[in-house]
Amino acid sequence: MLPDSRIRIGSRTSPMALAQANQVRDLLTGMVDGLDAEIVGIQTSGDRWQGDLSEFGGKGAFLKEIDRHLLMGGIDIAVHCMKDVPGDVPLPEGTAFAAYLEREDVHDVVVFPTGSPYRSIEELPAGARIATSAVRRKAQLLRARPDLQIDRIRGNVNSRLARFDEERRFDAMILARAGLRRIGMEDRVGQVLPLEMMCPAIGAGVIGVQCRTADKGIVELVRLLDHAETRTHVTAERTMLQGLRGHCNSPIAGHCTTTGGQLSMIGMVFSGEGDTFAYAHEWDKPDRAPELGAYVAATLVRKGARDIIAGIPH
Repeated sequence: MLPDSRIRIGSRTSPMALAQANQVRDLLTGMVDGLDAEIVGIQTSGDRWQGDLSEFGGKGAFLKEIDRHLLMGGIDIAVHCMKDVPGDVPLPEGTAFAAYLEREDVHDVVVFPTGSPYRSIEELPAGARIATSAVRRKAQLLRARPDLQIDRIRGNVNSRLARFDEERRFDAMILARAGLRRIGMEDRVGQVLPLEMMCPAIGAGVIGVQCRTADKGIVELVRLLDHAETRTHVTAERTMLQGLRGHCNSPIAGHCTTTGGQLSMIGMVFSGEGDTFAYAHEWDKPDRAPELGAYVAATLVRKGARDIIAGIPH
């Protein structure tokens, strides 16, 4: 299938991104004897930028250089955390996600400082300082606890945890459970937030593998990693995201599952402080993921989602 039994895997250089790339490499080499799979680390401008992402092109800042390497032939496939792939920026022409690995845990979790007397968000006193990188998390936290002070913190998970431990400025930090697991730090989980309180990000817990569509052999190989149910769920979620036309500062959450033989999808759009929101929960047949995502987006729009998104600076 491959012209020279060699494949170059492009990835951001953060510990989590490299862990994801290594996971893909191990799966591929486990399927093809003698396959030479090399990981090519690419430091993106988004990784170097320490300010607000909305001032630097949003989540797309993490993808531009990797896309360029893929299009120019510097790498053969690119590995992405799907929740970091924006919905308002189309994939470069001639590329596609040939595989979505089976979805991991979608829950967000609370990390507390060493020695903290607290074990849950509910126990924190009024005015407690919470660190998070996501507007989605901030909006939902403030819905549950409007008395908390939420501060955004940038950087990869390892650097965020290091600053959190060293500076001791925060009473808690919110992270993704799947991410902590990938970097071997799941022992830092202090509380798992229920989905009713913290609806996941679009594509949460999913690793996507992007290829050039013209590379038929590589596409066929990578497709062996594709998890059909995960593809169905991600398709519905990303269709909803694209229909809403949100930007990187839009607190949007969505989660599709299969329940009782039917697709079930929740979509939510929040104002920046979480005090205004739109909610939709719809069902459809398992082979109608795009239609379900589009319908959830339309329902949210009817409930005022576009006005909410338009009212958030970016």
